[in-house]
Amino acid sequence: MHEFRIWAPRAERLRLQLDSREPLAMDGPDAKGWWCVSVQDAGPGTDYAFLVDDDPTPYPDPRSAWQPRGVHSSSRVYDQSAFQWTDRNWHSPPLSAAILYELHIGTFSEEGTFDSAIEHLDYLIDLGITHVELMPINEFAGQRGWGYDGVFLFAPFEPYGGPDGFKRFVDACHAKNLAVILDVVYNHFGPVGNYTNKFAPYLTERYHTPWGAAVNFNESGSDEVRRFFCDNALMWLKDYHVDGLRLDATHEFIDRSAVHFMEQLSAEVERIGATIGRRFVLIAESDLNDPKFVRPREAHGYGMDAQWSDDFHHSLFTLLWSDPGRGYYDDFGSMDDLVKSLKHVFVYDGIYSGYRDHRHGRPVDGLSAHHFLGYIQNHDQVGNRAVGERLEHLVGMDAAKVALGIVLTAPFVPMLFMGEEFAASSPFLYFADHEEEEMRRLVSEGRKRDFAAFGWDESSIPDPEDPETFERSKLIWSEVHEGNHQQMLEWVKTLIHLRRTTVSLNDGDLGHFKVACREQDRSLVMERGRVRIAANLGDTPVKVDLAPGERIRLSSCEGIALSAGQVALPKMSLAVLERTEES
Repeated sequence: MHEFRIWAPRAERLRLQLDSREPLAMDGPDAKGWWCVSVQDAGPGTDYAFLVDDDPTPYPDPRSAWQPRGVHSSSRVYDQSAFQWTDRNWHSPPLSAAILYELHIGTFSEEGTFDSAIEHLDYLIDLGITHVELMPINEFAGQRGWGYDGVFLFAPFEPYGGPDGFKRFVDACHAKNLAVILDVVYNHFGPVGNYTNKFAPYLTERYHTPWGAAVNFNESGSDEVRRFFCDNALMWLKDYHVDGLRLDATHEFIDRSAVHFMEQLSAEVERIGATIGRRFVLIAESDLNDPKFVRPREAHGYGMDAQWSDDFHHSLFTLLWSDPGRGYYDDFGSMDDLVKSLKHVFVYDGIYSGYRDHRHGRPVDGLSAHHFLGYIQNHDQVGNRAVGERLEHLVGMDAAKVALGIVLTAPFVPMLFMGEEFAASSPFLYFADHEEEEMRRLVSEGRKRDFAAFGWDESSIPDPEDPETFERSKLIWSEVHEGNHQQMLEWVKTLIHLRRTTVSLNDGDLGHFKVACREQDRSLVMERGRVRIAANLGDTPVKVDLAPGERIRLSSCEGIALSAGQVALPKMSLAVLERTEES
């Protein structure tokens, strides 16, 4: 016996299509717009779809847990209780202790599946990673893509391995003491295969986002829309044992409700964690520079545990790369910006932004730096470049090592992007796979048009729809222990070990953090207890005065030396200095 239920207030008549049987009339709608029917001989493995009114097209279930034949085909009943978990005693390490590693399942390994990704988990453990953050794995159109155009948010992507494959991956991560953070997209649906509005008002034309009509968080019917997304979040945590969620582009949540959707979500996640006996985390992406996102609900915040810190990335990147491109980078470029991002998180904390042409943000007061993630690469900052260059491709090995030295010793929770730790030679490009020729054309031409405006030759911009663009983005694991790749890997491992074994480097209290710079020679000094990090981001050597009893703990290159009470730093170099206990 299986009960089929669907929220479809827009339907006047609804029928259930099971396999090749005659359609069954469904009961409904009830007062909230739900329809249902129970079928005696249906259960796990049964294929089903819905027929709406007189439309002869069978549509898949918006809450489908399994789409084995893609976004346009029938859904399949999936038994969430059948998988045999082995992580009964698993508890995730706290986010404050995390070293995050963002990865894309399709390009992380040659095969591009959950099972093949498991083969590289020992490598991540040896590196010192504590949390893997997966780019979206929900069902989207085609055989390859970034995952942000998902249309079946409850169904793990079948080409990756489907529901059971994802459970095997999470279970294997927990067996290796790795926590799993999943990127989820609640701000829009993808342009292909989204049938939600056939059934109900999931979207509203009253508001618009960069992707079109906004998700309906506060219009008629929004109670069930909010329930849809909250249930999705709880499913990943309960049924897939995921340890936390990263919420994509939360600044595009248009919600004027008295209780914001994010506040509702954080409260429900906290309750389910208390029930299960696990601590789940929520990480927001937002460009609003508003600490409300990570303030506790008791302090009238949204209750997110952390958010990405783009101002830190932009401040550091614009010092390393002299031609970062137009747009938001125009607001950054000085050593003072980097210092402010390190000490106060937001550079734009209520001051005027030239890029936006208005005041932007508000100050971060009284919050731990552990509410913010620090990084110099992520999928956006690499993949949204015209040819997907990684940092080392742009600025060279020495500068990339300095950047990672700052990221891994700064007060924020550090995050790496897959391959960054060994200066991967492969780019990370934007790729997609649309079956409709018109959609393929629009995506390809749009990509070229966007970057032509920045002076790029259109012929040099990879076609997102070309399978070769996807293949080129895969990590080349054979190079990890070769030449500069090995050198970078050892540098990152050493920095992670330093962070994990040095108490002051895990202090999130920004009141204990001291940082200073010299704009003229582009030198930076961060002081964290007995440890100081001295960096030269310029093109000429600089000298930094030593404190009594200080020694060099580690350095990014040869040529860093102590003499006459000073440390000499060659161009683009970094040294970690440590005072002895006695001093």
